[in-house]
Amino acid sequence: MKIGISIYLGTNLDKNVEILKKAKAAKVSYAFTSLQIPEENVDDYEKETKKLLEKCKEYGIQLIADASPETVKKLSCNTIEDLETWGITSIRLDYGYSPEEIVKLSETFQIVLNASTITAKDIQDWKTAKADLSRFIACHNYYPKEYTGLSIERVHEINENLRMEGLQTMGFVPGNMTMRGPLFAGLPTVETHRFNKNDVTLNILEMYFDAKCDLVMVGDVDVSEEAWKDIEMLNQDMMEIKAEIDKKYHFITGMVHHDRIDSSSFLFRSVESRRLKNEIKPENCIERKKGSICISNSKYLRYEGEMEIARRDLPQDDRVNVIGHVDLAYLKYLPYIKNGMGIKLKTE
Repeated sequence: MKIGISIYLGTNLDKNVEILKKAKAAKVSYAFTSLQIPEENVDDYEKETKKLLEKCKEYGIQLIADASPETVKKLSCNTIEDLETWGITSIRLDYGYSPEEIVKLSETFQIVLNASTITAKDIQDWKTAKADLSRFIACHNYYPKEYTGLSIERVHEINENLRMEGLQTMGFVPGNMTMRGPLFAGLPTVETHRFNKNDVTLNILEMYFDAKCDLVMVGDVDVSEEAWKDIEMLNQDMMEIKAEIDKKYHFITGMVHHDRIDSSSFLFRSVESRRLKNEIKPENCIERKKGSICISNSKYLRYEGEMEIARRDLPQDDRVNVIGHVDLAYLKYLPYIKNGMGIKLKTE
């Protein structure tokens, strides 16, 4: 999973450095910035942009810059290609570029385009111009104004079509700490996320799994420390899940459990647990409620020792011991921990 951040010239440099430090610790590789926002009043645009780009390079963050011909002028460049010398590796383009110009630019930059406005004709024109579409990212807008964002179904529909053509897809979720002005109402792609901005983690999971975004960016300036920790885990395709577990079975904690690649819609199945080779006697073989943490006992023969988490209510089974339960606040994440994704179970 790829989770990125956003940084802005209008935020003071000290705050941006603080964010970049957190981002590096959270294993973030990408940041988005816009170099053409009218509300950003920067005294020395060229100098401040250079400082920001230098800091991104220092912290190993690849910058995706929203640029325009006006940006080129403000940075005293002769052509948009000159932005490469500033350390910009990906540029987001809007209007005013021919298919041939875009394909030519893609030889220098990764090209980021507005996902909502790409047409079948655009794609055909790029192909005719010999484009390598793997160097193109279709990026959805974020929507500062309330009730103007897209539905998650619409984002999914757009992304499925674009991914079939070989384009990567990208979208935004709002932050939950330092909101970006001038409206301070969050910067989501999906409108419902604006009103659930405190759960950054769930919004990211929905954008990745439900909306099919290959790269999910936080649009606002900052998130809570808890969200930063989750972003670090998600960038490693893992999550930390709080749970209550019978003490005699605490041997399943302190390790990462990965769901099977052939993921079940009924159960999370730990790949690692059966390697522990523990003898499991039948006990507490009760009905399994959603979120029940279970382990197969000796009656399950070669499946003995396999740890499972019920994604939905399941019947009692004499071959399965119920040994704990996922904390209620974490149940909402269970549908998304699948297809080889890992978890760490924490009991405190």
